[in-house]
This record gives sequence, structure tokens and C-alpha cells, in this order.
Amino acid sequence: MNPFTVRLSLHGDLNFFLRSGGRGRSIERTLSEKTSVKDAIESVGVPHPEVDMILVNGQPVNFAYALVSDADVELYPVAIRSPAFKYKRLQATTCTTFVADGHLGKLTRDLRLLGFDVAYDPMAEDRQLLRIMEREDRALLTRDRRLLMHAVVRTGYCPRSQKADEQTVEVIRRFDLFDSITPFTRCFRCNAPLRKVSKAEVIERLEPLTKIYYQQFRRCTDCGQIYWAGSHFSKLHKRVEKIRAQCGAPGSRC
Repeated sequence: MNPFTVRLSLHGDLNFFLRSGGRGRSIERTLSEKTSVKDAIESVGVPHPEVDMILVNGQPVNFAYALVSDADVELYPVAIRSPAFKYKRLQATTCTTFVADGHLGKLTRDLRLLGFDVAYDPMAEDRQLLRIMEREDRALLTRDRRLLMHAVVRTGYCPRSQKADEQTVEVIRRFDLFDSITPFTRCFRCNAPLRKVSKAEVIERLEPLTKIYYQQFRRCTDCGQIYWAGSHFSKLHKRVEKIRAQCGAPGSRC
């Protein structure tokens, strides 16, 4: 096969993934054999779960499409939801269950604070994360772009920021989660749901002052951790409201 040229144009924030550090939004690749558009995209550093629509010479295609001659390839992220794009998109818009890699502990805590189901083990290896993702049908959260490029990954996201606050807002916007926020309903430690319990059910496990000053309690349905609106609650409540404010109105996107 004679060599041919593929011009990849990146829209939205996809240039975040360019190995050149984001210098420009268009890349040319010379290919000498039949190549899937997925492989061409990932060869420049963009994980396929970040690409929501692909146009080859103006026509929509999926990741299996084979490139065999000169082509212009337009790549769009999930964040671009213009009504002008009537084509079927490639990524799930919403998801409420996740698995996070070991470097995203603070993000995991924030998402659990907001009521979202996030599987997390700081010691988990890549193959374990992928196994949990597949078995439990979760979206993968990681800043490891190579991990996102695994063929088994159907839904995933790479937080652009290194700050937990900003990562949380990114995930809420990416998966349209604003209306699904239910704070203080999930265990920070083990991720299981919390259940309201009477004071009498847990009184033997409370400290003397807690028995006197607090009346409402929740208990983890798995590990048994007890929660109440103690002195830390005000700080956590402010954090929830700060995240809500940063997210903006429901449905808003970056």
C-alpha cells in the first residue's frame, strides 16, 4: 500500500492530550497500512473514551472505521453538544457509578460525599481496575491516559486538573450529575449506602457527649460506621455548596 496522509483536527479540550503539550489542534500522520481510526487517534495521545464524535471527510464513523487513503478526521469531545450535530454520538452522556485509580483518593471522597458510588482501592493494579470496571459496569476515572486506551474501556474520563475540587466539578459536568447529587448518603470509608437509625440502635457505640447533644444518626449498611451532624458537618456542608456553585446550573458544560 502506498503511504497516505491523515489530518487529525481536535476540537474542544482534546488538545490537552497532545504529546506536544497542546501546541495547536491539528496533526498530520503518514500511514503505510490500513489502520483503524481508533488506533490513529490514540497514536497521538488521545484516549478513545474522550472522543464522542468522529467525522472522516465530513461523514460520521465509529472507532472501527478503517483508514486506507488520505483523509481529514475531525474529533469532538463529549462537552460539545451542539444541536448542529445530528449524528449518533459514541460516548454515554451520563453515568452514576465509577471506579477510580489510586491517585484519585480526594476526588473519590468528594464524589462519595455527594452520594455517588465510587469503587476505590489505593493499592489496586491496572488489571484489577479494569476487571471491576467490566464486572460492575462502571466508568473509569484516571489520569493515566494509557489505562484509558485499553480496548475494554467503554466509558471513562481523565480529569484535566490536578486539584480535587476542580476534578470533582469536571466529573459532575462530564457525566451530567448535578441533579443526581444526594449528599451524606454514602459511606466515606467503604462506599456502601447509609441508613437512618434510631439513637437507641447505636447508643452503646457513642461517646458520652455525643449521646447528650445529638439525636439523628446514620449507619453504613456494610462496615457499620456511624455518622451524625457533629462539629465537622458544617465544614462538609460548605464544601458541598461550594461544589454546587462551581458546577453552575444543571446541564451546564465547560
